[in-house]
Amino acid sequence: MLTLTQLRKSYGSVLAVDALSLKIERGEVFGLLGPNGAGKSTTISMAVGLVHPDSGTVVLEGQGPPTSPAVRRHIGVAPQSLALYDDMSGEENLSFFGKLYSLAPKLLRERVGAVLEMVGLSARKDDRVGGYSGGMKRRLNLAVALIHDPPMLLLDEPTAGVDPQSRNNILDLVRDLASRGRTIVYTTHYMEEASRLCNRVAIMDHGKLLALGTVAELVAAHGGKSVVTVVREAGETRTETVDPLREIERVLGEGASGGGGVNGDSGAVRGVRIDRPDLESVFLTLTGRSLRD
Repeated sequence: MLTLTQLRKSYGSVLAVDALSLKIERGEVFGLLGPNGAGKSTTISMAVGLVHPDSGTVVLEGQGPPTSPAVRRHIGVAPQSLALYDDMSGEENLSFFGKLYSLAPKLLRERVGAVLEMVGLSARKDDRVGGYSGGMKRRLNLAVALIHDPPMLLLDEPTAGVDPQSRNNILDLVRDLASRGRTIVYTTHYMEEASRLCNRVAIMDHGKLLALGTVAELVAAHGGKSVVTVVREAGETRTETVDPLREIERVLGEGASGGGGVNGDSGAVRGVRIDRPDLESVFLTLTGRSLRD
C-alpha cells in the first residue's frame, strides 16, 4: 500500500532519517516505534508529502508520490500536534476540513455525522473545541483524519495524554477500521498498544531501521530470557532462564529434598513470578535505557 525506499532527510547537521526502507502492506496495522528523536515524525511527514526527502522515494500503491494533491486525498493524517480550531465547534471543524477535500454538501453532512458518532462526540458537536477535554480533542483530531474516508491512515501518537475512556475509544476505533480493510501506520510510545493492535512493528532509532517483524518474531529475536523471581522470607532472588517452568521446578525440588528451597535456609517460599520478555524488552534492548529528551 505504501512503499518507502532509501529515504534520507537531514536538518542542518542532524540526520533525522537515514536510508530508511519500509513496505506497508494493504490492510495491515503497521507500528512505527522509536524513542524521542528517532525520526518517526519526520518519516510520517515524508510519507504524507509534508516534508520532501533529500533522497529516496515514497509511493502510494497505484497512485504515485504524496507530493501530488490527488495522491494525498487517499491518506488521512492525525498528527501528534493537535490540528484543530478552538474557536469553532466540533462539527464546524469537521465541515471545514471536509470542504478542503471538496466533499459534496450531502456527502459532507453524512461524513460529519458518521465520524462524530465513531469518536463519541455527537452529543458535543455544537460545543467550542476550546472547551473540550484533552481526550475529546484527540478523538476529534482522529475524526478529521477520517472525514474524507481515506483507505490509508497515518496516526502519530493518537492516544498521547488522553484519559482511559478516550484511549479505549480510540483503540477500539483503530481495530474496527482495520477490520474494514483500512491500512494504518501507527506510531506510539505505548508498547502495550502496539502489541495489541499491530500486525507488524518496525523499531527505529537515530533515523535507522533497527528491527522489523511481528511482535512474536521481535520478542523471539531480541527479547532476551525470562526472569523467574522467587520471593522468600529473607528476600527475593531473580534468575534469568530460557525455561522458566523448569527453573521453578528446580527451586521447589530443592525445597522438597531439603536443599533450601521451599523451607530451607533461605526461608519459606512465599511466591514465584515469571516475567517473560515482551515488546518493551525488545525496545529497550535495541534502543538502550538512557533518557531521551
